[in-house]
Amino acid sequence: MAEAAENISLSRRSGKSSAAFRTISEVSDELDLPQHVLRFWETKFPHVRPLKRGGGRRYYRPEDVLLLRRIRNLLYNDGYTIKGVQKLLRQNGAKAPSNGNQETTNAAARPGLDERRRTELKSVLGDLEELRDLLRNGAGT
Repeated sequence: MAEAAENISLSRRSGKSSAAFRTISEVSDELDLPQHVLRFWETKFPHVRPLKRGGGRRYYRPEDVLLLRRIRNLLYNDGYTIKGVQKLLRQNGAKAPSNGNQETTNAAARPGLDERRRTELKSVLGDLEELRDLLRNGAGT
């Protein structure tokens, strides 16, 4: 359901049908990623296979864009490493979970993110935010 909504909003923004192929610049803009990152991910994730036309121009299918969005979310939002995402894709194919809380995620793919560690990181984040606020208010002068 969420994927359908994403496709509809994409087609409204780009003026293209949700089934249309997209260039690397369109995908880069949509996912807010540099083009070199998309090309790099092609080397790391064999499931990402855009069509290549004359001159090496890449055309991404809608399912490629969805997979790239999942990869981006797993890497940037859920804290996976590239190896962790590769493992998920090997285990689940292109159906890698888009949410790190699903049961299909493997704890080994996300080392060190247990509850104790999360609590510690939240505490450190709170300390850093407090320090930032002190610095902004000129408490050090």
